[in-house]
Amino acid sequence: FIQMLRSAKKRDVLQLLRRAPEEMLPFVVEAAVAAQSVASLAALSDFLDFGKEPKSLLEKFFYAAAFSPRPSGELLHLVLDKLDGKQLAPEVQETGIVAIGSLVGKLCQQKLCGLQQEVERGVETILWGLRGAKEESEVVIYLLALGNAVLPETIPTLLDHAEEGPAAVTTAAISALQRFPTQHISSKVKRAMRRIFHEKRKSYEKTCRLAAAEILLDNEPLPMDVTNILLAANELETETATFLLLKVQSTLH
Repeated sequence: FIQMLRSAKKRDVLQLLRRAPEEMLPFVVEAAVAAQSVASLAALSDFLDFGKEPKSLLEKFFYAAAFSPRPSGELLHLVLDKLDGKQLAPEVQETGIVAIGSLVGKLCQQKLCGLQQEVERGVETILWGLRGAKEESEVVIYLLALGNAVLPETIPTLLDHAEEGPAAVTTAAISALQRFPTQHISSKVKRAMRRIFHEKRKSYEKTCRLAAAEILLDNEPLPMDVTNILLAANELETETATFLLLKVQSTLH
């Protein structure tokens, strides 16, 4: 079906979308996203009216885009255009933002970061949204998008939110940092993780401290870090201490 869509003209894809039975429409939308031909994306652009379509169909579109294994710049362009300046239901908006991060990350993996204007626009969309976010839940969504993008230049932003944010924000920022490969876990990142684990600046939730310890143990750990984490485990509740001990044993192994 996807192969057929790739060779179809825009008007044919559009006709298919308009005539599809309601229960089949999400499948056709997903297939049109997967086809990623100029015609199929143009047909989707014309068909998806974000003022009228049900939330479930719009979310299906964003999910299909986010999970596309080798997305094109044109697909990211379509997602950005459908989000730009629209008043959407919060859950649809959130899915779209996370999808942008996923698309940016995959395009960069294809070495298209500096070659696609859409990638730069996508990164700016996420960072601009993060700067303007007022609600904690909004900040978390933009941090999830940054985690999907895995861009080294966003690490300082993630560190700021990891150390200074409330619990949900700290958790999201550290989770995003966990997705970076070892070469990007610098001494600066490790110093921040030590401060979080050992609670040098303020108290952090247990999950945040454990995630910080994992980053230290998973990325070429220093003997000092292993020792200090084991010493700190003596003061933690049994379940948490056991988790850390198993993690250290796994790292040493």
